[in-house]
Amino acid sequence: MNSILAVSELEYYIMETDFSIGHFFNTFLENGDTILLKELVDNYGIRVPQERSVETYNKWIEIYQINQRLPVEERIKVIGTDPTVSYKFTFKHIIDLVGEENDLPVINEIRRQIEMDTTDFSPYYDSPAKSIMKKFVAEFEEKESVIKSEELNQIIRNLKISFDRYNRERVIYENYLWAFKYYELEEKKQFVRYGFGHLEKEREMPDYPTFFTILIEDNIYERDEILTVIGYLTKSQVLWDTNYDENGEYTGYSTEAGFGIGDYWKEYFRGIRKLKKAKLSDMTLFRLNLPESPYHEPVPDLIEIKMIFSKSNKAGVKGKATTRFLDYALLISDSKANRPLEELE
Repeated sequence: MNSILAVSELEYYIMETDFSIGHFFNTFLENGDTILLKELVDNYGIRVPQERSVETYNKWIEIYQINQRLPVEERIKVIGTDPTVSYKFTFKHIIDLVGEENDLPVINEIRRQIEMDTTDFSPYYDSPAKSIMKKFVAEFEEKESVIKSEELNQIIRNLKISFDRYNRERVIYENYLWAFKYYELEEKKQFVRYGFGHLEKEREMPDYPTFFTILIEDNIYERDEILTVIGYLTKSQVLWDTNYDENGEYTGYSTEAGFGIGDYWKEYFRGIRKLKKAKLSDMTLFRLNLPESPYHEPVPDLIEIKMIFSKSNKAGVKGKATTRFLDYALLISDSKANRPLEELE
């Protein structure tokens, strides 16, 4: 299957980022603005540091180019379902939604912060942007009848969540449910780009179900309607630290070829050796859920993490079949580490 056909089979790309950052990824896919893209990847990488990279930037350039060759009605659309990652694009999204006609005094304050672009936009502590957002929510709720927008209501919901502690997995699920209804996703083909721990179809810990597990347990989808593909690395490197001097100037980065790849003698996935012996290339996709597959047996290969010097997840996955958690395994070999966005030429 060529790349254009592969993308045309999809309708929605669900990202591990917030609603507003996802909204502006759609803007990039419409206009190809590479300055905007760099800013988006920078903010996306706050939540997923490995993705704050030159490789992620280049990937989205390629998606844009493919999208442009497709008929408009077949182009992929992005949805962000994570809790608020950064207030920066939330500010911009709010301005787009409220337009010029509004009587909320705080809107002019938001505009000034966007123009100056020097505000601390972090939602993780009492940053200047958080103070402005609290003021915006208070003014919006006082005059809610003036501005009607379901998208703005969704932003407000997530802003209020960001003002306090929250269960991230539950918020991802609730945001997906909103998108499920708003975008009528039930019959739409979707690709969900999230990390390992969010995509497992079975609980590891009794009190902490994953995003996909909740979708199944709440009957949003049948188990076989969700296909989970999880990647495993061997003989590979990952981006580890991005380094700056005392003035905040970029000085370089470090990589890791042990911890972080899932195939290191101190930390590795049970059963990964079987994949390494059977691989056909540096990227080999294994289907695990065939009827006669040995992965239906109650042995948690590719799920249990073997840890030499610390506690692993052994107790939570003991006696559970691999196929209760995932359907396909992608083994990636000899992969070089991503480069931080600062290395972009």
